[in-house]
Amino acid sequence: MIRVSRLADYASAVMACLARHPEEVLPAGAVAGETRLELPTASKLLKRLARAGLVESFRGAAGGYRLARSARDISLAEIVEALDGPIGLTACRIGRSGCERQSYCSVSHGWQGVGAAIDYALRGVSLADMARPPVRVAHGARAA
Repeated sequence: MIRVSRLADYASAVMACLARHPEEVLPAGAVAGETRLELPTASKLLKRLARAGLVESFRGAAGGYRLARSARDISLAEIVEALDGPIGLTACRIGRSGCERQSYCSVSHGWQGVGAAIDYALRGVSLADMARPPVRVAHGARAA
């Protein structure tokens, strides 16, 4: 199964929370409460997202966090990379050496293409897209 880490998933929820409050500086406790994450987890994520330049942190009694840029200008790929590092399915996709097969591998180009497609898809989804409320379909109605 191909998946992002649990922390990257939680980070997208933290970022979506901040996106829903674009004019506010939210303390870590408020982010934890809204996302239903434990405070230590939310704090850890906010610090890592701040180091990655995705959020700004403010100290003091009115301190907290807010997005560093507009939610429309932050991609899902940036959030995943902040927690998980470069996006790639295989070591050769993200430029890691050390695979003894790399010089003669007959499938690395295929995996690199798949990895590039996933990277492209993640870059095409903005935080604003992720923060939108889910579309609710009325009971008995058909989704289009």
